[in-house]
Amino acid sequence: MSFAERCGEHDSHREQSCLRAARLIESSGVQRVRMGWCDVHGQLRGKTLMAHAAVRALREGVGMVGTMMLKDTSDHTAWKVFEANGTEGLTGFAGAANLMLLPDPDSFTLLPWTDGTGWLRCQPWHTSGAPVELDSRRVLQQALSKLAVTGFGFKTGLEVEFHIYRITDAAPQLDPERADWPGLPPAVQMIHPGYNLQAESMMDMADEPLRIVMQTAQALGLPLQSLEIELGPSQVEAVFDATDALTAADQMVLFRNGVRQALRRAGYLATFMCRPPFPHIMSSGWHLHQSLVELDSGRNGCARGAPAEGSTARDARHTLSDAGAHWLAGLLAHAPGMTALCTPTINGFGRFRPNALAPQHILWGQDNRGAMLRVVGAAGDPATRIENRIGEPAANPYLYIASQIHSGLDGLLRGLTPPEATDSPYASGHERLPDNLGDALAALQADEALTNGLGTAVVEHFCRIKQSEINRHTDAKDKADFERREYFSRY
Repeated sequence: MSFAERCGEHDSHREQSCLRAARLIESSGVQRVRMGWCDVHGQLRGKTLMAHAAVRALREGVGMVGTMMLKDTSDHTAWKVFEANGTEGLTGFAGAANLMLLPDPDSFTLLPWTDGTGWLRCQPWHTSGAPVELDSRRVLQQALSKLAVTGFGFKTGLEVEFHIYRITDAAPQLDPERADWPGLPPAVQMIHPGYNLQAESMMDMADEPLRIVMQTAQALGLPLQSLEIELGPSQVEAVFDATDALTAADQMVLFRNGVRQALRRAGYLATFMCRPPFPHIMSSGWHLHQSLVELDSGRNGCARGAPAEGSTARDARHTLSDAGAHWLAGLLAHAPGMTALCTPTINGFGRFRPNALAPQHILWGQDNRGAMLRVVGAAGDPATRIENRIGEPAANPYLYIASQIHSGLDGLLRGLTPPEATDSPYASGHERLPDNLGDALAALQADEALTNGLGTAVVEHFCRIKQSEINRHTDAKDKADFERREYFSRY
């Protein structure tokens, strides 16, 4: 019996997919295949196998060190895996025991920035064939399964801001005399001076790196819709066509990983750090557009044909369906608890500033970009949706989206009613979002619906890893240097 069969994943359909993937690997002349999986921080990790070994791994998997799932943002292990009871509550991780990576044969793709290299998306499993409940992609899969019981699916569109810089000196990062854990990033300069939103001249100035982004995304089969010059110096934005939630999360992981590698080969550094370590920068956000989808008809479950009787523009049901209004209320009710999953770095909380197109308070607005939740559309518009503006581009997409599903689903199941919309999102008197990672983690742990939905083990694992990050930041004498080393060239 193959490892895939022991996992209960292999059937005649998957066998045909394995045969197709093997033929593609052999016919494409690929010499090596990267076996990539997404860690808790949203970063791709994995092993590179030679072509013949990759074909075997389609059914038999490939081993990996279990501590890879226990790393904080600096790659320090947050558990004492070699001490008695050091991994209490984490079955199968003591002693840095092995896990197994099992690839999805349908995910095979050629990497456009490096010759002769293919890629397969993998998920971790225990060597017994049991699933790893801490796997963030599995967390989203389970959230979608719970949502499907109500007859709904989840559709989302990516709208991601990030920064691109030209590398002027790689020595700080690559000089062996200055190696550290984590080390310094390279020296850089901007690709455009900023403060001229969507200026065509800025687009021309940044043409070379943006062309690389475009070509990489398209070669990976990602549905890139537009590339734009954002307001901040060296800041850009990528917008993608909406698709189902799991596909969108997979695309986000592949996009971030791909553009960072392709740009680095051309002498550029792309960073999804929310606030790069320079003066006068603008924060980057990841705005998550979302709507429910009726599984039986494919219709938008957030859209309504006409405003609810007696409603005004400040009422959610003037624009959203009843289900959409309940969903909106759930997002508001669980906003404190979801914050750490949407903005999971210490650096990201610097974005929550007044009048900065970023939220501070737990409220919603009709097409209002200062509100945490922006309702886009109108009665009769089939594209009506909710945009959550709380996220940072470094977030793990599976956990970010799963937090939306469990929050919205609780509102849907309990029939919650949202308050009226605001037209003054930065006015005082509103409940505030957590303004630091420690408070956000406490809110997550106190949120019963999110903890039950995500799983207690998942929440405890996430919070312990993030607490390790907080502890090291507290101990750091130079906080700015900590963030520069921790996030800038690594995320």
